[in-house]
Amino acid sequence: MTAQYRVAVAGCGGMANAWIEYALSRSDTQIVALIDIRLESAQAMAAKHEISCLTFTDIKEAIQATEANLVFDVTVPGSHYSISSTALELGCNVFSEKPLAETMEECTKIVEISERTGNAHAVMQNRRYDPRIRSLRNLIESDTIGRVGYISSSFFLGAHFGGFRDVMESPLLLDMAIHTFDQARFISGANPISVYCQEFNPPGSWYKGNASAVCIFEMSDGSVFTYQGSWCAEGASTSWEAAWRLNGEKGTAIWDGHEMPYAEVVVSGDQSDKFIRDVERVNGEAVNMDKTFHQGCLEEMFLSLAEERPAETNCRDNRYSMAMVFGALESAKTGQKIDLVEFMSTSE
Repeated sequence: MTAQYRVAVAGCGGMANAWIEYALSRSDTQIVALIDIRLESAQAMAAKHEISCLTFTDIKEAIQATEANLVFDVTVPGSHYSISSTALELGCNVFSEKPLAETMEECTKIVEISERTGNAHAVMQNRRYDPRIRSLRNLIESDTIGRVGYISSSFFLGAHFGGFRDVMESPLLLDMAIHTFDQARFISGANPISVYCQEFNPPGSWYKGNASAVCIFEMSDGSVFTYQGSWCAEGASTSWEAAWRLNGEKGTAIWDGHEMPYAEVVVSGDQSDKFIRDVERVNGEAVNMDKTFHQGCLEEMFLSLAEERPAETNCRDNRYSMAMVFGALESAKTGQKIDLVEFMSTSE
């Protein structure tokens, strides 16, 4: 029996393992092609997972030869536009690793091609599928702290990767900040309006490019989101999920990125005689999720195809998160505040 989803996996590096393992767990899905610029990498991946399929070095040839209808793009960022645009034009839906593409113009073109062809494109944003961030969002959506006016995230790690990140121009903003920026949109439900960013490389950094940054975003709900981060911060590390604080009309929500989130809310009743109001703690409620992180995001992507709706991380939505990255880079380069509404429109 022919599987409903015939998958061609583009990119057979280490990241592809999680994608392949998920696909193999589905009874309605068959991997029909593995593609890599190094044919031996595709062949090795097929052997590792005991997949009986054809291997290729060219995405167009792979799709045409196997009649694939879904492409996993797990290639390097510089190949995302080429892989995604080719697959969409050939009639495939596409699930892609982050980032959507390497430039704002390429991000916009992918959205245009997806909408013109009617083929879906969604991006891996695995941190949305953490039960703890869902609990934090629920605290906000349930009006626990009232209307949010300020959101802050802190991300500090001394990450000794070695390799390409050590020589990138803006390793933190280009390779990591997309996660935190997308988290901010997910938690708040708001989109970015403007950004001012200063990136820098502090003493002791082992990175060639700027590995630290401070950003101030104005959001569409009137709130302000601040990001402070560093990939060369030794000691007192934050979580990879960042540390979060949201101030609202009635209180504050906190998530340290490790434990469950909670809020402290002003106790009801007359406290007009008190300089600092009394507060009570409201713990975030546990959110049950069958699959989390990468598998959770992939599960939602497949569900969106079955339900014939845009995925939560569809390319049009993800374009806003990418605008935060590219806008921050532009602000850091020019020293100016960037109007992100205008910035996004100029790429159309």
